[in-house]
Amino acid sequence: MGWEWFLALILLFQQAGHPQQVKLEHNGHELAVVRLADYVHPLPGIPLIHDSRLEELVQAVDKQSAQAPVNASLDSAGRIVPERQGSRLDRLSLLQQVHGLIYEGGAERLELPMRPVYATVDSELMAAIKVKRVGQYLTYYNSNNQNRSHNIALAAKAINNYVVFPGESFSFNKVVGKRTVKSGYKRAPVIVRGEVYEDIGGGICQVSSTLFNAVDRAGLSIVERYSHSRHVPYVPPKRDATVSWDGPDFVFRNDYKQPVLIRAYAGAGQVSISVCSSELIELKPREVPRASKELPKEISLERNVNSMP
Repeated sequence: MGWEWFLALILLFQQAGHPQQVKLEHNGHELAVVRLADYVHPLPGIPLIHDSRLEELVQAVDKQSAQAPVNASLDSAGRIVPERQGSRLDRLSLLQQVHGLIYEGGAERLELPMRPVYATVDSELMAAIKVKRVGQYLTYYNSNNQNRSHNIALAAKAINNYVVFPGESFSFNKVVGKRTVKSGYKRAPVIVRGEVYEDIGGGICQVSSTLFNAVDRAGLSIVERYSHSRHVPYVPPKRDATVSWDGPDFVFRNDYKQPVLIRAYAGAGQVSISVCSSELIELKPREVPRASKELPKEISLERNVNSMP
């Protein structure tokens, strides 16, 4: 009897002008074809919507159609690159429209209802916080090691233009992400428990260490930092910050009342990281020793000393 009512319900849709299926479209592209009968319980009487199935559909369509906003940034010349607005599915509106199609009928094509998602950093904010440099640090590396140089540049690019708002914490691992071949990282020397090995992403600890010294100079709160198990040559003793995706992280917090901007660049054997903010920041800087300008030597793994993690 249940299946008979189910078939009768489909027939009712057809007879009453209800579409059997609806095409969900977004910006001229078809994202899904929805058979309305799949989202109705096969019961007699007034159609009862299968809410869990419909929610699964909405989640899938939301994932397909979402476009993340892009924050304003600074180019290599310090000029502002404007932000770009994103968009997300208006889930409630889509649910209401599908309910209406099931109960009242309507068109066989439905343009997804979207709502704007605004960037957290717009051009106005970027203009305000790029003004004052509150911390800076430079370290040096041997650019002849191409893999290591590549990894350093990639990690520096990942943290460049990142804005940390008042009360927020910055996690190096979270911002840079997992270091994998797929994300562009290459094999280079790293230090693990005092020994030198080659691993994917070798060299990025120089970026995290340079960042640590820059934010420390800026008076930001250091939440989490670990030193390598042996001395590294690119910063003074105990001024390094080792990081590993499944292990140590470098985390700092912005306790100022103004946002801070990270500017990072790596090239030609130099890592340069600056911390900037607005003129309104009540700065409490710290004294930090400079890194040696002597170019670190590249040592083979067989000698296993003075490595470049």
